[in-house]
Amino acid sequence: MSAVVYEQRQVRRARYAVAAVFAVHGAVTGSFATRVPWIQDHAGAGAGQLGLALAFPALGASLAMPLAGGISHRFGARNALRGLIALWTLALVLPSLAPNLLTLCLALFVFGGTAGMADVAMNALGVEVENRLGRSIMSGLHGMWSTGALIGSAAGTLAAHLGADARLHHVLAAVVLTVVGVGACAWVLDLQPDEDEEPPPRFALPPRSALLIGAIGFCAVFAEGASLDWSAVYLRDRLGTSAALAAACTTGFTLTMAVARIAGDRVVDRFGSVRTVRASGVLAVLGGLLIVAGGRPAVAMAGFALMGLGIAVVVPLCFAAAGRSGPNPSQAIAGVATITYTSGLVAPGAIGGLAQVAGLVVSFGLVTVLACGLAAFAGVLRAGDRDRPKVSPQPAAVPGPRS
Repeated sequence: MSAVVYEQRQVRRARYAVAAVFAVHGAVTGSFATRVPWIQDHAGAGAGQLGLALAFPALGASLAMPLAGGISHRFGARNALRGLIALWTLALVLPSLAPNLLTLCLALFVFGGTAGMADVAMNALGVEVENRLGRSIMSGLHGMWSTGALIGSAAGTLAAHLGADARLHHVLAAVVLTVVGVGACAWVLDLQPDEDEEPPPRFALPPRSALLIGAIGFCAVFAEGASLDWSAVYLRDRLGTSAALAAACTTGFTLTMAVARIAGDRVVDRFGSVRTVRASGVLAVLGGLLIVAGGRPAVAMAGFALMGLGIAVVVPLCFAAAGRSGPNPSQAIAGVATITYTSGLVAPGAIGGLAQVAGLVVSFGLVTVLACGLAAFAGVLRAGDRDRPKVSPQPAAVPGPRS
């Protein structure tokens, strides 16, 4: 077998492996989300206390993600991802063990921190595989995350329907997902730093190149968080629908995003990152206008579907652009991820606060205005459209496995 064919097989195998890791990461999130009511009851937390506790995952992720670059530099990309994905899957157990609000906040802080570091490591490896293949795969990888989240949610829904103790459910889920995640890491690319490469700081601030890219991601994640948390409330309270129809709107939004991400790579390969995000921004704005001005449940549901379609590929393309925007992909990706996580933290409260003062229509008017930023500032993602050479007969620029 020639060296070229062998390397091509390695890269293709690495693509499937990192896709499996993305799915595992999403499955942990889905498994947790479906058991939040049980965790709330076990910790004896009221609605306001639960809202406070649920801010801690984003806080933990934002503080921990800048550490990921140093971990990858010290241990190599494969070992770093193997350890971080194991920490994340095992952290699933912690929230269900918390007996009170304080321990729940601490558990969710650790839960979010491990999620964020694993997120940075797997996205950095995804960008490297994309570079070597010479075509877009990041949208599909995030589609695998959404698929994993749906699978985890389905399993969690079944466990809740059967009345299973969340501690037992999460222990079993953690064991299965740890085995799958760690096993998949055996085939990801084993990137090692050059011998003369300086290690990154232990806690690195986002590079300047990541700030504008992160701003695009902020707009997309704000719209995502607002739609996920408030679409059902909007249909029920503003348009007077049944609870079942309101819930179906949220489910439809989630499915639209998952399908669009899985199919998004073909669009990106054909039209490029910039044009794709500009078109996505137009779709998101149109969806926002239907939500705000439609006045009928069917029109609003169509608006939320268009919103999901419009924002689905934006965050994957932000990570891809960040990974090519400077000499340290992990640091740039961590910067973008920190900004997007912050958006996810801010969005639900901002929408709720504005709705309290001016109503949900005005709140989603703000979402629509932010969606305009996707079309207006898509040019900052041009780094994602740089030529990406496919695997060549020569060894890849980034060192491969070392003994």
